[in-house]
Amino acid sequence: MTDITPTKTHRDDLAARMDFLGINFYEHVRVGHSAEEPIHAAVRLPAAGPVTHSGLAIRPDSLETVLRRVCESYPPLPLYITENGACFNDYVDPSGAVNDVERVDYLRGYLDAAASAIRAGADLRGYFAWSLLDNFEWAHGYSQRFGLVYVDYRTQERIPKASARWYRDFIAAQGG
Repeated sequence: MTDITPTKTHRDDLAARMDFLGINFYEHVRVGHSAEEPIHAAVRLPAAGPVTHSGLAIRPDSLETVLRRVCESYPPLPLYITENGACFNDYVDPSGAVNDVERVDYLRGYLDAAASAIRAGADLRGYFAWSLLDNFEWAHGYSQRFGLVYVDYRTQERIPKASARWYRDFIAAQGG
């Protein structure tokens, strides 16, 4: 059997200063107490307002709240949104286009919230939309589409969605 007791070197590596903090952010969750669930300290409450195809709450203001809270609670560190996205009921219309206006609105809202956090002092250096391509999601298989590019799973054809074009134009407007 191999000894996996941390050595001083391992502890030093674990205690090394971080270069940045990556945040994967998908939803605002409301919790509350339930007398019917005495074992659990809290239960998930239904999402208030709009939701994604999978039922996740769409609350861009909650991303700003998280970014501000991280900045207030932890030492200064560059931040990156390493994953943020939503699944919607995307489909190819008769003209061959995928007009995922819900995802465009989602991205616009969350990027506006990120910009507001930056104006408030968050050192946010990057935002990565989840995901470039529709893909196999570990909990839902191929039933949910998160991508900026539609993938026909039968033929593997890729079709850039309206959100891909919007995101490209948004990035270009920011200077790259």
